[in-house]
Amino acid sequence: MPDRGRKPISVIISARNELKNLQEYLPAVLEQNYPDFEVVVVNDRSWDGTADLLEEFSKTYARLKIVTVSEGEKFIAGKKFAITMGIKAASNEWLVFTDADCLPASKDWLTGMQQPADDRTEIVLGYSPYQKKWGILNALIRFETFFTAVNYLSFAIKGMPYMGVGRNMAYKKSLFFKNKGFAAHIHIPSGDDDLFVNANANAVNTAIQFHKDAQVWSVPNTSLKSYLKQKKRHFGAGKLYKPKHKFILSAQIIIQFLFYAFFIILICFKATLYPALAVLGISIIVRCFVYPRLLKRLNCGNLRWWFPLLDILLFIFLVFNGVVSIFVKKIQWR
Repeated sequence: MPDRGRKPISVIISARNELKNLQEYLPAVLEQNYPDFEVVVVNDRSWDGTADLLEEFSKTYARLKIVTVSEGEKFIAGKKFAITMGIKAASNEWLVFTDADCLPASKDWLTGMQQPADDRTEIVLGYSPYQKKWGILNALIRFETFFTAVNYLSFAIKGMPYMGVGRNMAYKKSLFFKNKGFAAHIHIPSGDDDLFVNANANAVNTAIQFHKDAQVWSVPNTSLKSYLKQKKRHFGAGKLYKPKHKFILSAQIIIQFLFYAFFIILICFKATLYPALAVLGISIIVRCFVYPRLLKRLNCGNLRWWFPLLDILLFIFLVFNGVVSIFVKKIQWR
């Protein structure tokens, strides 16, 4: 990856009871091959020993800055407040965000996520795949993450950025305060990443970065219940997207629904059985030329043999999650 001047960077990590993850992954963030950066870890009301671990790390790593949010302080508790405290404490203009359970793919992660040479760029959207584990749930999570990434990265390339993921993204500190941070959606627990991007990104000020060395690996959910809870938070944030983005994303789901609905109807009649099967076959063949290359570039190459099945399962899951989320009133930051 090219050296673009290497301006100083502040990495922001919000952690609530993340002792094990910080112990395992934080050193990889602190030991990045970048000349001028700090790592601001916000200890958000943890009681699992996180504070002691961070104090111990600070003795070894001078670039570690600790911000503590104490229980009982007068504020609206939540991740957005913790991130805001981290941003306020940051010494540098360029901010890179990740989570406590994330592992940079290489020591050059920050080099990839540094501020672009074009001063108009205020946001960089990165990519964060999930680690490979055993089981169909893991495959579904990784495929959904791949599908989402292809969507938001493609739209950003076309000049219509609509979201990013807080596990790997960057923006300017001045952009955050100029637009009053999370004030517009402080009333919901999620959206510190995608809603901020949705409100502030445009065709001029947004760039993408998905080089393999600039990716960040994340720990996936291991239970369907926890995964559903995570997706409900995301679904709630999506309701606040700009109307044009909601329309486009809804249209994608509707078109996919109509495709499978008509296919099921047509195979029920002898006269239309073979044409329906032919259309499905052509659809799979076309995707066979597209998906494997994208899956490989986004570190999901081993899913290429399963994508027709995963595509159907993902569609069923999204519809189910959307219906269930309608009845969910409140999801809290852990």
